Amino acid sequence: MRVLVACEYSGRVRQAFRDRGHDAYSVDLYEDAEDGSLYHYKADALSMIYDMGYEWDLLIAHPPCTDLAVSGARHFKAKQADGRQQRALEFVKALLDAPVPRIALENPVSIISTAIRKPDQIIQPWMFGHGETKATCLWMKGLPKLVPTDIVDGREARVHRMAPSPTRWKDRSRTYQGIADAMAVQWGNLESL
Repeated sequence: MRVLVACEYSGRVRQAFRDRGHDAYSVDLYEDAEDGSLYHYKADALSMIYDMGYEWDLLIAHPPCTDLAVSGARHFKAKQADGRQQRALEFVKALLDAPVPRIALENPVSIISTAIRKPDQIIQPWMFGHGETKATCLWMKGLPKLVPTDIVDGREARVHRMAPSPTRWKDRSRTYQGIADAMAVQWGNLESL
């Protein structure tokens, strides 16, 4: 299966698919691959989808949540006034409308739910082996819901309580390994189109 993981610098989802034999690549406009992989492109995700002539079987997108997440609702008025929020929503729409047969778009609880549509599924890290809470919404096309793989106790809001730092945004947005593995195992085993 040919997989593109958009807006991913950590490489966790891409590598989970590669470890299972898939032709997977990650792309991020702002970051080089955290793991130094040769299968990561520092480029515009939409160009990789629409302009490069590649055909993808699966797109997993992690658009930046800065202008979308309800955790920053107190700033929505300013983000609407200067157009940031509308640009973020247009990016989400372009990803969801991509000419790819299977799509999963991941974001925290956000205005995507009211501006575009409700998510198809909401998952938590504790459903996939991590004793933490972090509601993660999935908007999907052509994919089944993820089935929990390892429900654990000790649910802590660690991500919510992270101290301010220059890398806080990266640390908060990094995909949990258990979720990346579940995506690769469950969605990577679907019949080819």
